[in-house]
Amino acid sequence: MMRLPAPWRLPLLALLIAWGLLVGLYESTGLAMVEIWNRSETFAHAWVVPPISAWLVWRLRGELAALSPRPSLVWVLLLPPLGLLWLAGELAAANAATQFALVGMLVAVVPLILGTTVASRIAFPLGFLFFAVPFGDFLTPWLMDRTADFTVIALRASGIPVFREALEFIIPSGSWSVVQACSGIRYLMASVMVGTLFAYLNYRSYRKRWAFVGVAIVTPLVANWLRAYMIVMLGHLSGNKLAVGVDHIIYGWVFFGLIMLAMFMIGARWSDPDPEPQPAPAPEASAAGGQARIAALALTSLVLLAAPAWLRGHTEFGHLPGKPALAEVPLSGWAWVNEPMTTWQPHFQNPAATLHGRYERKDGLGAVGLYVGYYRDQRPGRQLVTSVNVLALDGGEKSWSRTASGTAELDGQVWRTADMRGLALHEIVGSGQQVPRLRVWYAYWIDGRLITSDWQAKLYGVWQTLSGRGDDGAVVILYADKAVAGPDDAALRDFLHTSWPRIDTALRDVRARNVMAQR
Repeated sequence: MMRLPAPWRLPLLALLIAWGLLVGLYESTGLAMVEIWNRSETFAHAWVVPPISAWLVWRLRGELAALSPRPSLVWVLLLPPLGLLWLAGELAAANAATQFALVGMLVAVVPLILGTTVASRIAFPLGFLFFAVPFGDFLTPWLMDRTADFTVIALRASGIPVFREALEFIIPSGSWSVVQACSGIRYLMASVMVGTLFAYLNYRSYRKRWAFVGVAIVTPLVANWLRAYMIVMLGHLSGNKLAVGVDHIIYGWVFFGLIMLAMFMIGARWSDPDPEPQPAPAPEASAAGGQARIAALALTSLVLLAAPAWLRGHTEFGHLPGKPALAEVPLSGWAWVNEPMTTWQPHFQNPAATLHGRYERKDGLGAVGLYVGYYRDQRPGRQLVTSVNVLALDGGEKSWSRTASGTAELDGQVWRTADMRGLALHEIVGSGQQVPRLRVWYAYWIDGRLITSDWQAKLYGVWQTLSGRGDDGAVVILYADKAVAGPDDAALRDFLHTSWPRIDTALRDVRARNVMAQR
């Protein structure tokens, strides 16, 4: 067993203390990461990231033992930006930001305490730790769309007629839909992580490494498209006896495993030989005053690492008290009905208050639905802007599906738009049923501003919180029957043009009442 060289004992102790402090201060962030690893199959691979990183460092123990750790003060400059990133992510309830910041701080203290020379020898194992952050789920809708595109094109090229709407399509032998499990996000995440590790271990050339990482990104995408096409073809040719139900997931993983095995076997043909072992250099002499320098850096690091958590824990940042109360807004020529127009319910989780009903024209010529989800004291699980807040669960909810999306502008304000369709596609084709269809306009409302971009809404919400104005925000959704909405959404445009100032004023009043209560 290798004995720890004397120059390493104090620096390693300081590093362990710094890591222990980070784990203690940012426990909730770390536990949030572990919770996602545990519940999400997409990021289950993250469990092996820390052990692999530790093993990669252990492989280099001989080289590291020949070096003497020397603290590098310049890395202190990286801690404040990482702390601010964590604080901004905490205020915006953005898990990815807080988790990247935490891993960044864990990595940054290594060159700070052990020195740049030591850190450069273990740069890849340190960078590999970032694969532990559950990030990339935002790609799922795009991947689902591309999977559906390829499958339909391939089926038509095979001579099979296809009727498609959004993520659902029908062929003569049955109906299919692209759900989240078909997106290929699990394959992509696992392939990129393992492919990056393979490139590091087998290639010395950076050009080869980056080329193989590129292959590890493209291969699972193409493999998933082929997998989806083959599953549909197996079902079609077997009269829906094969590749239906749970077994199509099994076929998919077997196919993906074979593709990955082939990728690694081909990549191994260009592996570089291991470098010739070099004689170990003589241990470097420790710099005079090294222990005092380590102690000073450790103290500085403790203060900088603790500052964001202390600031978050001891400052309210203007959180408004009380529970917001929403009520209908009286509008001339319209009568409020406290019931939704249809069975459709937007999937926005845990708002502090909701309002969902419809305005009916008093002349009986139509109705417009209104949904407001109001958020206050936001935190993970009850935040306004998050990937789980959607108009409909794409591919996973059979009663309502989103079939189109876009944007529209009215009075200088931009709104998101969407088409919603009731009933599953296979229930519609050939049935002669009248299918409920809705035209939807929606946007985020934050302190009187309408915002359609998720990241802009996040950043503006953080600014509002930091400026002491609270984190109040809302999603505002207006919708009408597609036939009633008319060309260019004329009915929704007319309604918004006349009613939006009063709805906006009502939302400002909800916020203002609580501002006054706070004072």
